[in-house]
Amino acid sequence: MNITKSTKVGDVATQYPLATRVFARHSIDFCCGGGKPLSEACMKVGIEVDTVLAEIDKEISTTDRRGERWDEKSLDLLIEHILVEYHRPLDEELPRLEALARKVNDVHADKAPETLPGILSTFLSLRTELEQHMAKEERILFPMIQSGQGAMAEEPVAVMEREHESAGAALKRLRELTNNFELPEEACNSWRALWVGLEAFEKALHEHIHLENNILFPRALQSG
Repeated sequence: MNITKSTKVGDVATQYPLATRVFARHSIDFCCGGGKPLSEACMKVGIEVDTVLAEIDKEISTTDRRGERWDEKSLDLLIEHILVEYHRPLDEELPRLEALARKVNDVHADKAPETLPGILSTFLSLRTELEQHMAKEERILFPMIQSGQGAMAEEPVAVMEREHESAGAALKRLRELTNNFELPEEACNSWRALWVGLEAFEKALHEHIHLENNILFPRALQSG
């Protein structure tokens, strides 16, 4: 395992996809914060680098498959993967989660007035942002990359990265509002489904942003 304390978090996630399990476990930002050295990322969340390195090594050595190395695939295949595995599922998941958030807020806002309205508001803003973001990628940026103009896409990439930062901040806010997705005792089935859905949504969006920020965008800008 060729990882040091100065290796960038995004590079670790790219070269060793299974490391993202460890990063997620310790809330280490490997998508928007992928440009930071591992030592700095670990310091930010209060964990020893050696502990994280040991856990990554264990993940790699005890798992049969290494995970997909998307830095070794063509840009066309990577874009297709992002569309199929992340964009299209969000077409269904965003409205489903909004409906759940509205239902839980409508029924239980009096039980959690400090959190449920904030969760709904934050999610609604994030949904709008993501839908606009994906449309811009599909109509402008991805076609540029696929037509061999990736090296000319500095401005669109910069816009997408800024929007990723905003989405990352919204995910962090949702985690704070849900108390790390810890269910209150009075939670009904819909409440439980919302928490489970939001946590899975966070995981998928982190992976989605990682593939773009740390693999697709840098490679596209260096192409041509």
